[in-house]
Amino acid sequence: MMNRRAFLRSAGLAGAASLLPRPAGASPVPRPALLKPRRLSAGQTVGLVNPAGATYLREDIDYVKETLAALGLRCEEGEHLLDRHGYLAGTDQARAEDVNRFFRDDGIDAILAVRGGWGCARILPLINYDAIAGNPKILCGYSDITALILGVHAQTGLVTFHGPDGISTWNAFSVEWFKRVLFGGEAVTMRNPRTIGDNLAPAKDRIEVITPGTARGPLAGGNLSVLAGIVGSPYLPDWEGAILFLEDVGEDIYRIDRMMTQLRLAGILGRLAGFVFGKCSNCSPGEGYGSLTLPDVLHDHVAPLKIPAWGGAMIGHLESKFTLPIGIAAEIVAGEGTIRLLEPAVA
Repeated sequence: MMNRRAFLRSAGLAGAASLLPRPAGASPVPRPALLKPRRLSAGQTVGLVNPAGATYLREDIDYVKETLAALGLRCEEGEHLLDRHGYLAGTDQARAEDVNRFFRDDGIDAILAVRGGWGCARILPLINYDAIAGNPKILCGYSDITALILGVHAQTGLVTFHGPDGISTWNAFSVEWFKRVLFGGEAVTMRNPRTIGDNLAPAKDRIEVITPGTARGPLAGGNLSVLAGIVGSPYLPDWEGAILFLEDVGEDIYRIDRMMTQLRLAGILGRLAGFVFGKCSNCSPGEGYGSLTLPDVLHDHVAPLKIPAWGGAMIGHLESKFTLPIGIAAEIVAGEGTIRLLEPAVA
C-alpha cells in the first residue's frame, strides 16, 4: 500500500462545512449517455497495463497471470508493461499507448491495471477517447487508477470499475464481488462481512452511520487524494445527484480534512445525493489528543449536507474489497451500510 503524500498535493484550508457556489472552471463534463462493456466469460483475454507506477519484478506479472488463469481468463501483456521511467512505468506516451492499443484491439476483451502508484493523471490528455467509445471494454483498477477510470467515464460514458488490480490479494471476498459484477452481471447488494468469531459482537469491518436515510444516484469516486488532484479538469464526471464513494491510505488526518475541504469549495459535495466512505488505511490521528479523528472530519464535512451517508465500506487499500461500477445507478441505505446496484453493470 502506497503513501500518496509523496506524489499528490492538494490545496485548501479546513473550515466550517457551509456550502459555497461552484467556482468558475470547476464545472464538470456534461454526463454522456451510459455505455456498458460486455461481461467477462471464461476463455476471454485480458490486457495487462501499467498506466501509473512501475512494476519492478517479473514475478509480479507471473502472479497476475496465474490469478487470472484461475478465473478462466487469458492474458496479454502491454508492450510497455515492464518499462521504467523513474517511478513511472515508462514514459507518459508509452503508458497511454498500451491503454489505447488494447481498446483498439478486438482480441482484447477487458483491461486490468497491474498496480497503482502515481501517473494516471499525467496520461489523461493522451488517451484516445473516441477509440474507447467505439470499443467499450471493462477497465478495472483502484488507487491511482482512480484518475483513469473517472477520466474515461467522464469523457465517454463507459462504465468503468473500481476494483482489484492485478497484484491485489484475490481472496474469496474480493473474487466473489468481482465475479458477480463482471461475470454474472448481477445487480448485487454489497454489504460488509459480519464476522463475530469468539466475540459477543462484530469487532471488525463495522460501519458508521453519518446521516441515516436512503439515496439513489450514479456511483462515482475512488481514491480521495487522486480525485482531489484532478478537480477542475475535464476528467471528472457530473456530480449532480451522484453517490460519491471515497477511500485513502497513509494520510494524516489534517490532509484528509484539507482534501475534503477542497471538494466542498469546488462545489462537489453540495451536489451529491449520497456519500460512502470506505477505509483510510494507516490514517490514524497520531499521538496525543491534538488531532481530529477521521470520523470527526467526515462528520464536519458531510453531516451538514443532510444526505444519506455512512462510512466503513469495504473500499480501499484492503485485502477484501468490493468491485464498484462507475456510472451505474445505485441505492445506498446508510443505516444498513449497503450499496445496491439498480441495474447490471455489464451488457
